[in-house]
Amino acid sequence: MAEIDILRLGHRGDGIADGPVYAPLTLPGERISGDLDGQVLRNPKIVTSSPDRVAPPCRHFKSCGGCQLQHASDGFVAAWKTEIVARALSAHGLETTLAPIFTVPPASRRRATLSARRTKKGALAGFHARASDVVVEIPDCRLLEPDLLRALPVAEALAIAGGSRKGELSVAATLSETGLDLQVIGGKPLDGPLRVALAALADTHDLARLTWEDEVIVTRRPPEQVFGDIRVVPPPGAFLQATKASENTLIEAVQSLIGPAGHILDLFSGCGTFALPLSRIARVHAVEGDADMLRALDQGWRMATRVKPLTTEARDLFRQPLIAAELDRFDAVVLDPPRAGAEAQVRELAQAAPGRIAYVSCNPVTFARDAAILCAGAYTLDQVRPVDQFRWSSHVELVAQFTQKSSTS
Repeated sequence: MAEIDILRLGHRGDGIADGPVYAPLTLPGERISGDLDGQVLRNPKIVTSSPDRVAPPCRHFKSCGGCQLQHASDGFVAAWKTEIVARALSAHGLETTLAPIFTVPPASRRRATLSARRTKKGALAGFHARASDVVVEIPDCRLLEPDLLRALPVAEALAIAGGSRKGELSVAATLSETGLDLQVIGGKPLDGPLRVALAALADTHDLARLTWEDEVIVTRRPPEQVFGDIRVVPPPGAFLQATKASENTLIEAVQSLIGPAGHILDLFSGCGTFALPLSRIARVHAVEGDADMLRALDQGWRMATRVKPLTTEARDLFRQPLIAAELDRFDAVVLDPPRAGAEAQVRELAQAAPGRIAYVSCNPVTFARDAAILCAGAYTLDQVRPVDQFRWSSHVELVAQFTQKSSTS
């Protein structure tokens, strides 16, 4: 039996002691005993607890791997995630104003990927156990919206209808304005009887849409999402912000950070999370690599009223970023790349003329790299606001403002 003192949290939320030694579900300042297995302390027991330790609000926390930080107070998590952003910026020599973090409320996730397996007696669905491929049932999950929890029995039924005893279904469940929208990956190949069974299942469980791999089995009602006040029907598996609360916060922040603008460029636009609300106030050009998402964006805009002109362009911004000469016609830019960031694109932006950039990031490390490129070029980093969209996880997001140096000098 070993005893260690936890000094800090790692990027996955595990406590770290000298060595380093890793201990899950621990907090800085705690003294922990357990069985030392290489660099990991197994079966940790608390000798001295942190004042930031709280009782986890979800009864599934000890077994479920969906959350990492329910044992920490909200204040501690907010400070820790803000520090993650600050450290990422500091690593590139960047300083700026850090606005207070926005944290989503409990039970607010509108999308989640559930795991489902057949069993001898039926099926089970939920999240994976911590550091395991075992599926844990989560009927009282405190992370998901209550209406999204309705997807759990549906995922079990899908596993019985189209899963194998050896495999696992991945069920991407999204709560739309018209009901549940499910996409299933990893099931049996489609044939006539399975199609019939899946269509009946969608009817029994009142699904808005059911997709098997890449084939839509049935659309009983278009699974609409609302961006601002404009309705869109995303294609199956399309990217959406994880909660409506964070989406609304990001939309408001982006509109505020770019300020007045006549012509706005939305890069990595997806289905129009930012482009469509912005089309209420300015002309918008939306660029996205996924043509299906762009079609959904365009159709949503065409069905809306009292909007400004909006154009779309299908383009791989990693391989073919807009060059500086193409950027000169825009007054402001919205940038919302995936976790890899947008290095190729920001190298072009760093030489360009748009007055302001609102950058939405789900990875502080790649954001800081991109921010350093922009700041070495034409821009100043004015402010960053951390966003805790994935409550009780180790993930942190942010929204930031850059202004052209010549416009502030």
